[in-house]
Formats: sequence, C-alpha cells, structure tokens
Amino acid sequence: MPGRTFVILGAVVLANLTAWGWLNRPQQEVAWDGVVRGVSFSPYRAGDDPLRERFPTVESIDRDLQVVANHVNRVRTYSSLDGMEQIPRLAKRYGLKVTAGAWLDTRTERNQLELRNLVRTAHSQANVERLIVGNETILRGDFRPAELAKILRKLRRQVTQPVSTAEPWHVWIRYPQLADEVDFIAAHILPYWEGLPAGEALQFTLDRYEQLRKAFPDKPILIAEVGWPSHGNRREQAVASQVNQARFLRRFLELADDRGMDYFLMEAFDQPWKREIEGTVGAYWGLLDVDREPKFAFAGPVVENSWWPLQAACATLLALLPMGWFVMRWTELRTAGRLFYAGLIQLAASLVAWAAFVPFTEYMSAPATLMWSVLLPAQLLIVAVMLINGFELAEMTWLARLRRPFRPLAPEEHPARPRVSIHLAICNEPPHLVIETLDSLARLDYPDFEVVVVDNNTREAATWQPVEAHCRALGNRFRFFTLGRWPGFKAGALNFALRQTAADAEVIAVVDADYIVERDWLARLAPYFADPAVGFVQAPQDHRDWAGDRFQEICNFEYAGFFHIGMVHRNERDAIIQHGTMTMIRREALATLGGWAEWCICEDAELGLRLMANGYRSVYVNHVFGRGLTAQSFAGYKGQRYRWAYGAVQILKRHWRQLLSGDAGRLSAGQRFHFLTGWAPWFADGLQLLFTVAALFWTIGLLAWPRHFEFPIAAFLVPTIGMFAFKMLHSLWLYTARVPSTWRQRLGAAVAATALTHAIARAMIKGVCTSGAPFFRTPKAEDKPAVVRAILAAREETLILAGLWLGAIAVAARYGIGYAETQLWVAVLAVQSVPYIAALYLSLVNARPAAARQPASVPAAAAVEADSLEVEKQAA
Repeated sequence: MPGRTFVILGAVVLANLTAWGWLNRPQQEVAWDGVVRGVSFSPYRAGDDPLRERFPTVESIDRDLQVVANHVNRVRTYSSLDGMEQIPRLAKRYGLKVTAGAWLDTRTERNQLELRNLVRTAHSQANVERLIVGNETILRGDFRPAELAKILRKLRRQVTQPVSTAEPWHVWIRYPQLADEVDFIAAHILPYWEGLPAGEALQFTLDRYEQLRKAFPDKPILIAEVGWPSHGNRREQAVASQVNQARFLRRFLELADDRGMDYFLMEAFDQPWKREIEGTVGAYWGLLDVDREPKFAFAGPVVENSWWPLQAACATLLALLPMGWFVMRWTELRTAGRLFYAGLIQLAASLVAWAAFVPFTEYMSAPATLMWSVLLPAQLLIVAVMLINGFELAEMTWLARLRRPFRPLAPEEHPARPRVSIHLAICNEPPHLVIETLDSLARLDYPDFEVVVVDNNTREAATWQPVEAHCRALGNRFRFFTLGRWPGFKAGALNFALRQTAADAEVIAVVDADYIVERDWLARLAPYFADPAVGFVQAPQDHRDWAGDRFQEICNFEYAGFFHIGMVHRNERDAIIQHGTMTMIRREALATLGGWAEWCICEDAELGLRLMANGYRSVYVNHVFGRGLTAQSFAGYKGQRYRWAYGAVQILKRHWRQLLSGDAGRLSAGQRFHFLTGWAPWFADGLQLLFTVAALFWTIGLLAWPRHFEFPIAAFLVPTIGMFAFKMLHSLWLYTARVPSTWRQRLGAAVAATALTHAIARAMIKGVCTSGAPFFRTPKAEDKPAVVRAILAAREETLILAGLWLGAIAVAARYGIGYAETQLWVAVLAVQSVPYIAALYLSLVNARPAAARQPASVPAAAAVEADSLEVEKQAA
C-alpha cells in the first residue's frame, strides 16, 4: 500500500510540473545581436501617472536614459512639458540623438506651451535631429488635417530640423495632402491593433512600409511606432505574449537592418499607467519591464512566464501534504478515486498559486490591487467548495463498499416492537390531503402505535373540522387537537404533541401532512431502536403524482439527488441531516434534550445535530416508505428552499462552537466535517449573489467611467467559469451513478438546482445578517399560475438576468468583442446569468398546463426505488 501511495503522489506531482512546464515551454526564435536604432521613450515608473499629474523627477529621467543608452542610439519623446523638455539635454550626456515631440490635444493654451517649448528645445539642443508635432491627433479627432497643417507650416518656419506629425499608416493613406506639410512621414505600424496573428505581423509591417514608400516616394519614411505587447487582452487573432513580442521584435530588427529602415520601437519601458486608456495590454509594450529589467534576451529561447518554476513549486508544496494525508488515509477508495481526488487537490493548489502570484506577474493599479485582495479569499472559498464536491464525487463513485449500509429489517430478524407515537402537525392544509395521510397511517401493519394530530394557526375552522371528524371515525388510536394561534411554528405544534404522547410510547415518528406511507414503515424501521445508542432513524423523502407534470417531475428528481447521494455520503460518517418527515426519534432522548427547537425554522435538522452531539447514533435507510407531494408552484419551491437555507445559517450560528471545537460535545471529526462543509456550497451561492451584484456595478463602471475601471483579472474569472462547469459535471456524474433516472430527468434536476441559487443566496445572506425569519409552509395544492404570475414568481431573477445580458451586450459594443478581456468578461456575465435563466425557465414550465396525470404514479416511483436498491447493491 505505501508503494501505491507514492506512485499516486508521484504521478500527480509529475503531471502538475509537466503541465506548468508545457504551458511555459521555451520557444526557439531567431537571434539578433545589433544595436536598436531608436525607441519611444516615456520615463514613467511605477506610481507615475501623467493622467493624475504624477511626473517623474529629473533624476529618474536621467537614470532611465542611462539604462537605454546601453541598448539604443536614439529616443523619441512625446511632450515638451512636465519635465519631458529635459530629456534632450540629459540624453546628450549619453550620446543619444532625440526626435523631440509636442503633445497636442483639445487644450488650446497647453498646446501653445507645448509648441513654444519644442521650438526652444530645438534651438538649444544640438542632439535634437527631428521634431514630431502631435501624436495621432487626427485619429483621435482632436484636429482636422487642415487645422494641423497650419500648425505644421508655422513650426517649420521657426526651426531648422525636419518636422512631421505622427499618425497610423492608414491616416497618411487617407489624407495624402498632409504629406505636403511635413519633411518626412512618421507612421505608426502596429499589427497587434489590426487584430492580426503574430505569425503575419512581420509581413504586414513590411507591406505597409512599402505601401507608404510608394505613396510618398519623395519623403523619407520613419516608422514612428512599431512593436508587439508582451501581455494583456487578446484582440481578435492577435495574442499579446512575451514569446510573440520577442519573436516579432527579433525578426523585425533583422528585417530593418537588411532594408535600412528608420524606426522607433514601441517602447523602452512598460507603462502601467496606460492600462486606463488602452486596457491591460497598454501597460506591456516595453523592451524592459517597469523595473527596468529586460523582459527577454535577443538570443536563445524565450520563456513566456519567468515566474513559473516558483509558481509550480509553490503549487506542489501546497498540495503535497493534503494529498499525502488523503491518499494514505482513504484506503477504502479504489486507486482511480484516490488518483482523481489527489489530482483535484493539486489543481486547486495550482489555481491558488496562479492567483496569488498575480501581483508579481502583472502590473496592478490601486483598484486592481484592492480587487485582488478581495477576490483571493473568495477564490479560496470557491476552491474549497470544489474540493468538497469533489470529495463527495470520489467517495460516491469509487468507494469499494459502503461502511454503514442500513436496510429495512425483516420482522423475523428483530421481534422487538416498541410503542410508537406518530405526530402529524398541520397548518392550513387542504383537508383531503390530510385525510389521505391519515388513511395510510390507519393501514400500518404494526401492533402498537398511536397518531397525534395537532392543528395550529389554521385560519378557518372549516379547514380543520373535516380532519377532526375523520380522526374520530378512525378510532381511539387517532387523537386530534386544534390550538388556534400558537407560537413556535411546526416545532411548537410538535412540542405540544410530545406532551400529549402516551406515557408508554418509546419512539416518536413524524410525517408530513401530505404523505402516504407504506404499511410496513414502522415494522421495518422501529426495531432499530433495540440498540440503545440509536437516537433517530431516517427514511428518504419521496414524491408521488408527478408523472405528466414536467415541473413536478423536475422537482422530484432534484429532491432525489440529495437522498440518493448526499444522505448516503453523510451516512458514512453518521452525519445525516434529519428531516421532518419519515423520521423516528427515541422519545427519551427527545424529552431529555428539551424537545424541538422553536427558535429554529429547520427544527428537524437542528434536533438531529443535538442528538449526535449528545452521543446518539443515526440510521439512514435509503428505502422509500412514504411519498408526499412536491411543491406545485415555483414560488412554493423557492420558499421551501429559502427556509432550509435560512435554517442552516441559524443552526450554524447557534452551534458553531461545537462544530469547530473537538473538545465540545461528542461530535466526531467526520460529523463536524459534514455539518461545516455540507452547507458550504450554499454559502458559495450567497457569495455568488454578492459577486453578481458587484459584477453589475463593475459593468456600469466599465461603461460609464472607463478610465477608473478596468477588466477584472483573468486569474479570478477563469476559475469562476471552471467552477460552474465542475458543478454541472459533479451533478450529472453522480446522478448517472447513483440516481435511477433518464438523461432528461438528470438535466431537469440540474436546471432545478441551478434555479434555486438565487433563493438560497438571499437566505444565506439574510441568515448571516438577521436572527429570525417567519416559517414558510410549502404549498402543496396551489392552483396553477398564469404566465404573468410565473414571471412575477421569478421577478428578481428576471430583473438580474436582464441586467446581466444588457451589461454583456453593452460591454461588447463599447469595447469590441475582439478583445480577450471583453470576451472573458462577457463569458463571466453569461455564466452568472445561468441560474437566473434556469429560474425563469422553471417558473414558465410551471405555468404550462400539465398533461393528464398518470394514475400509476406510485407504482412508477416504486420501480425507481427498486432501481435505486439495485444501484446500491452494485456500488457495494
């Protein structure tokens, strides 16, 4: 066994390192060993930002010129103000020629200052060999060609150096008359912005250069900007990467030397401040990074991410201990299961390492840093939920055998027949439903039981009076009480019933008012109480009369997943969730613990936890002994799940000390694990709602204030999309393995679970923020709603859905769908909209008229149960 453990760990670690290495494998490329003719020179360092008037000092500019002097012969500047006018004087120290620039825009007075300073510099600094007046002013629409021509004519009369203006190549082609006003053509040729793949970039650059030479044969051609970014958003087929940058620049420099081209590479240093105006990619055009370190060599192979060895090592070390502990401890899992889960742990560690290194691998603005500090803990929760779901998937797929399999007991095996008191709490229930339940209880094949029916908070006497009459007709075993207004909701009614229980009753059984139970329910399960350690026995909830109604069919199979998967998994560590129907409790234990908790709207689950904390064992028999009705409206379905989720938070807030401490109470580590992690996906839903709201506000920011908002970091967005895909895979995988169902029913169950996300999220957030909420009775026989009512039932979901879709469309229109950042953000908004689509869809399905109900719904359900037992047998 130790040998197999090391093989699994070795295989996973090797796969992890191989993946990191393959994604960052060195790329061979042509070498270049010459001197760069010229670079665009913007001396802004980390923290500098001309948009906020934070400019570099003269000393900082001087150091930067000293750095570039080791690599280039010339520099190009863009402004003659804010300290940039010092560059020619400082550059002279290092033998650098300067093409000096003046920045022009719509600020007339500032433009005049720029031009005056440019003329002064041209007269005073002998190393200024050319002048460029304005940068892409026609492209931006700040000037018309005729307006710019006047400025150029005036400046040319004032200086002796050649003068031009810088525009993209296509502006020169479109306005050829502009060439009459300049001494040379200063053209920008940037294939990345054309959306071209890196492999076509060099030929495109050469073609545009030759096009300009033919269009202006009497003018020297200066490629005033040429380059490729090393990181950032994808633009159509253009991928910004360090490998692509190195490949393009090495090949271009070789071509430029051969052809005698005049050029300025874009640019000397990475400029983080440009993220606001050009997106992420704007920060990554430099030959050197923001710390003035070379990003790549001009000879030898090129590596995309120089941090990857450290990231891979951190991911491996982070995963090694939990992987080793899991693989050595979970010997009950088949090898495939241990390999799967060890791989999942390693994947989770790699995602965390990727996100944690973002400040080292990307330039981050203050808002981006704040976003990173918030999203990193959130990503840890997402990863934790993935591991929780993955653990369930591994055990329910590859467990060699169930450790705690319980089955219905045969009467001859266990002759013990404790007296059972069946409690039935009703509130505004349709009388015919309750009467059906009472009739099924009257048919129980069990010698010693009573039925205590407690009506509470029913508004009309005409609702409970038929039930009272039917109890009298059924005989002395059935006793009926009506309480009128009564505190404590269902728990209050059950506590009243406990006080009315026959003195010799040893077991309390609870069933919902719409359940029809099997005759052998008590006979097959009550004998488990012969073991004094057993505190409660639970059978699964199941449903009837759903055949022919798509909405109820979907709901039925969504419920089935928990009882065939979640409860079976929790039962392995004696950590099941007690439910308020088809459950039996040892009366002595219930009385000793003070009865049902009236402060909690999920009194059943809370009682189960208290029983376990006091040392009692649970028994879960995955065999259907009763069937009720599903909620018959989407509003009722949501309300029920809202109650369960809110109650879960109440329980955790009351019992968190017991669940976190190994010394408090008698809960085992496995029980604490399941109660702490079992509701974690619901907390993740709550967090997802907060993220959805934040995404809507962030989208508004991207649209309304693009200079202050940037697209979120991909390291956080990709796992969000991946987690959604994993959740779908987890659901469909386990349904296929554990729940007898067709593919249509599995997909319907997945849609239903997704549709409840918003209701659960609201409940979790409200549960954290408040301490009390009303009890929601799940309606079981409502009239079918109309389409308008169906939409109103999902009105919150519909509004959020509309907001997400409108936001996605607006972002795509504003930024262009060709960008990878845009595509990723639109994809995130689309994924976030899926729960809201599912909710609206399910509500509309609920509004459709149901087909004629098949009368054989109970036998059909029995067939499903038989299939379920067969699946259990095969799994064991």
